[in-house]
Amino acid sequence: MMDLPGLTALFVLIGYLLGGVPFGVVISKAMGLPDPRTVGSKNVGFTNVLRVSGKPAGILTLIGDMGKGWVMGFAATQLLQDEWAILLVALAPFLGHLFSPFLKFKGGKGVATALGSVLGVAPLIGLLLLVAWIGSVAISRYSSGGALTAFGLFPIIAALARPTGPFILFSLLVTGLIVIKHKGNIERLWKGTESKMGQGRPG
Repeated sequence: MMDLPGLTALFVLIGYLLGGVPFGVVISKAMGLPDPRTVGSKNVGFTNVLRVSGKPAGILTLIGDMGKGWVMGFAATQLLQDEWAILLVALAPFLGHLFSPFLKFKGGKGVATALGSVLGVAPLIGLLLLVAWIGSVAISRYSSGGALTAFGLFPIIAALARPTGPFILFSLLVTGLIVIKHKGNIERLWKGTESKMGQGRPG
């Protein structure tokens, strides 16, 4: 199939809008639970929903956020040929999650959606990041620390396992945005005030 610019642009738009769906908010409201934007860290992602609303809502949020990234990443690999086009489509739901058009262009920190996108376009690399994330969280019990560890490794893994210009740029951009979104977490990790999985936010 020819990668027509219009087709790629359509997939990017669809991916952005799908990525903007705040599953944490949707699932919490559907289950009669508090809006995650009003409690805990006020973040719409998996960790905050898990902390304030419990495992069922948290797991459903994780599946939804990862799923929207995976769907677009996988679809792009099946329907497009050009690597730049594929990665642009895979990036779209991640950007939609960070800057949701349904939340006044605010959103989550993008970890689950980014993992889903990487799993869609590069399954083995995505699995390595997922293992790094889960392993780091299991050891440290810091969700943010696990995310920063996994995506800190992403550019290195990309350079070793898929050393193409587009994919390395994709890894750097995703990692950079995740680090920026975790600025507050990095400060709390440094000060020792970051909350661990299974406990409430300090203070």
